[in-house]
Amino acid sequence: MSVEAYIARLAGTVEQALDSAIPAEWDVPGRLREAMLYSLKAGGKRIRPVLVLAAAEAVRGDESAAEAAMPAACAVELVHTYSLIHDDLPAMDDDDFRRGKPTNHKVFGEAMAILAGDGLLTHAFHLIAEAGLSGKLPLGAALAISADLARLAGVSGMVGGQAADILGEQGVTSLDELRYIHLHKTSDLIIFSLTAGGRAGGADSAQINALAGFGMRIGLAFQIRDDILDVVGDERVLGKKTNSDARRQKVTYPYLIGLDASRAEVERLTREAKEVLLDAGLRKPDLLLGIAEYLMSRDR
Repeated sequence: MSVEAYIARLAGTVEQALDSAIPAEWDVPGRLREAMLYSLKAGGKRIRPVLVLAAAEAVRGDESAAEAAMPAACAVELVHTYSLIHDDLPAMDDDDFRRGKPTNHKVFGEAMAILAGDGLLTHAFHLIAEAGLSGKLPLGAALAISADLARLAGVSGMVGGQAADILGEQGVTSLDELRYIHLHKTSDLIIFSLTAGGRAGGADSAQINALAGFGMRIGLAFQIRDDILDVVGDERVLGKKTNSDARRQKVTYPYLIGLDASRAEVERLTREAKEVLLDAGLRKPDLLLGIAEYLMSRDR
């Protein structure tokens, strides 16, 4: 099976799980549920939940860990979606389109978009807790995954990276500061995805550390690739306008070091990530290695 086909298959299982992630029997205001599902079901690469499932399979050596890993896979997609809704708001990046569709606040208004993001974020923790309480995950693993999510999606993780991104601007932000932004705004959720999948698959502490090191590097490479695509990508493929970073005077790797050096950095980080993973003693690392290669050369 090709890497693209493998990603598509796992993404399909995630899509099915997301259909029932927010219980139909819960008494949720209809407009709020609609706003949450509008962004959650808007498509996208589903790379983060795919990495959760792929990491669990890499550790255990087969697909038997998928059921235990799926709550964390759905949780990280909920958190990622919330971050996109809030990132698109007028007070943040003020974007009109996401994944080829009008952004959440353009359809539902700013207040409901904020609440939809809040709802997705808090529900992510319910999914993990419920998995522990129901026995899908060992309680220790559920607790560790929850703690990781709070840290890596919170003020020392993604939220901190987003704050630094708002504060940064062209001509002011250094390369070290930009690296901090990318590591926390993007890499930290990818680290979470890999370690959560590893915990669901029964990884030992050394393997968790290796998965985190792999995730840090491919996460940074992923965001630099995004910076590159914002300059040279095809708007029809990306589903959003290019050169948006330049219009907002946001600092990027191509702005600071140029396109060629940015491409070389993606290649270096990907190579190092693969070396870290190969030393982890995973039963089935090949698929994660293939995903790393795929992310380096993606066009959207």
